[in-house]
Amino acid sequence: MSRTLTQATGPAHSRILGIGGMRGELVVTNDELVGAIDSSDEWIRQRTGIITRHRAGAGTDVIDLAEGAARKALAYAGLTGADIDAVIVSTVTFFQQTPAAAAIIADRIGATPAAAFDISAACAGYCYGIGQADALVRSGNARNVLVIGAEKMSEFIDPTDRSISFLLGDGAGAVVIGPSDTPGIGPTIWGSDGSQAGCIRQTATWLEVRDDGAPWPTLRQEGQTVFKWAVWQMAPVAAKAMAAAGVGPDDIDAFIPHQGNMRITDLMVKQLKLPDTVVIGRDIAETGNTSSASIPLATERLLREGQVKSGDLALQIGFGAGLVYAAQVIVLP
Repeated sequence: MSRTLTQATGPAHSRILGIGGMRGELVVTNDELVGAIDSSDEWIRQRTGIITRHRAGAGTDVIDLAEGAARKALAYAGLTGADIDAVIVSTVTFFQQTPAAAAIIADRIGATPAAAFDISAACAGYCYGIGQADALVRSGNARNVLVIGAEKMSEFIDPTDRSISFLLGDGAGAVVIGPSDTPGIGPTIWGSDGSQAGCIRQTATWLEVRDDGAPWPTLRQEGQTVFKWAVWQMAPVAAKAMAAAGVGPDDIDAFIPHQGNMRITDLMVKQLKLPDTVVIGRDIAETGNTSSASIPLATERLLREGQVKSGDLALQIGFGAGLVYAAQVIVLP
């Protein structure tokens, strides 16, 4: 006797219903960091576009940042934790291998018994989460999904490192994704290149720390390799995301890339031939590089400052350690 399984079905479309951001409470200027790397404020500004970065104090951890952003996103959407069916957290700076940060956050915001899991996709993690949340909603497996990118990057900084540490900040960005009558999230274009995994890396494994007495791990990157990869290989990914969504550069209202380096952003804008009317996310200048939190934080700033409005189309792309990447076009909440 053959049996046919029943498969869940959901709404045809999804969209972002609300957004929230939480930045570390400490503002760190370039002048506070340049002595350790034998550099200058001018050098950092010219190479990265960063003027300040936000970092969290000792009493604030990555869960606190994520919770703050989540509560703001829920308020924006007019929902409560009880309305959330799944929580997805992208982070590489949560100190417990298990349980997942997502389960702890779900409990804090009153979302229990929502499904909860973490993803590790570094600076692309938020866009990975958007793609997964969109699929969950449209498949009928969840009605409202909370996606959070949260990092306390300052826990992995070597103050003397000139490759990446002076870039990094702390923060969290969160969105609520739910059903929509019209398309609000375009297809996700994503991928990876593990052959270049060493380009952005942790200096030691936890086993080396435990067994060999290696120093506390910090982050390093091969700056020129990452720069060239981001500029020349990520612009085509962003272009594919536009094509998959059925739009072109003239249809885009905002471009919100990972806030990794202002020069990368400027060169991607040129590669994509975006019109001067497109608003560019440049939150890196004040917040720094917050990895998976950078795109939602940049989006939140643009909305809060009135540079974009609800219903505008935004092209977003995340890229980083792995090397991994993901892009999609979204309708702003």
